[in-house]
Amino acid sequence: MFLFITGGTGFVGGHLMAELARRGIGGRCLLHSLKKAPRCSGFETVPGSLEDIPEGSMDGVDMVVHLVGIVAEEGASTFESVHVRGTANLVNEALKAGVKRFFYQSSLGASINSPSMYQKSKARAEEAVMESGMHYTIFRPSLILGRGDGFSKQIVDSINSYPVMAVPGTGEAKFQPLTISDWVKCFLVMLEDGRYLDRVCEIGGPERFTFNELIMMYMQAMGVKKRLIHVPTGIVKTGISLLKLARAAGYKKFPPVSRDQITLLETDNITDTDSIKKGFGFEPENVGDALRGFLPSA
Repeated sequence: MFLFITGGTGFVGGHLMAELARRGIGGRCLLHSLKKAPRCSGFETVPGSLEDIPEGSMDGVDMVVHLVGIVAEEGASTFESVHVRGTANLVNEALKAGVKRFFYQSSLGASINSPSMYQKSKARAEEAVMESGMHYTIFRPSLILGRGDGFSKQIVDSINSYPVMAVPGTGEAKFQPLTISDWVKCFLVMLEDGRYLDRVCEIGGPERFTFNELIMMYMQAMGVKKRLIHVPTGIVKTGISLLKLARAAGYKKFPPVSRDQITLLETDNITDTDSIKKGFGFEPENVGDALRGFLPSA
């Protein structure tokens, strides 16, 4: 199996590529910056972007693995440009090269009807993949946690930055996190089994937690005790512009956050608690134990 991977230097891609290299599975990695080439050890590197994929770079490729995604818009990197147009361009180039199989990393809750622009754009990207005519597999995972993940960094930075932990809204929206090692296992099962062709797979860990409970788990793993204060989401969204100005002025202690991320915190992000066991045939890890393994302690 020869793969063409986008997003190989990101959190998910980095963990996946390390395991693929260990197993002797090769391919090419599309890189926007060749400075990141060392992270793609064992893979051929192709300079380019989703907007500018070099001709011939997908020759001989069995499967495209599309992992590129953003959780917040910044400058020219918008949900429309990255998720929608970027995916459509990648699909078109794959078709030109005669690629037969396409994997897309979407998100649990992806829907055209979602109040989140992030989730809407993921759903539109899914449509481009499913309507391409190639065999596809789409993963819709809940939060993926592990060393280097962006969600944990934001929570840890917030815990370390303030005397209390401000929670947007009630904090009662439910999440179903899974570990990056379990996500990689799911991918490897999918890669070797034809039963996952032309399927959308919702993936979540074995337990559901409210956002309040997740924050408490992080503080417990870090050995920190701080009070939770709930702030109406309307006030939080109004204050986001001020936080952006503060960060632009050099006050980097304020963790970056967007209005769309606040919207996501107001909606349950859950699926079947046996989704991994039923769908991929193994018992997933306990998230609480995993957190204690990679979070910094006080």
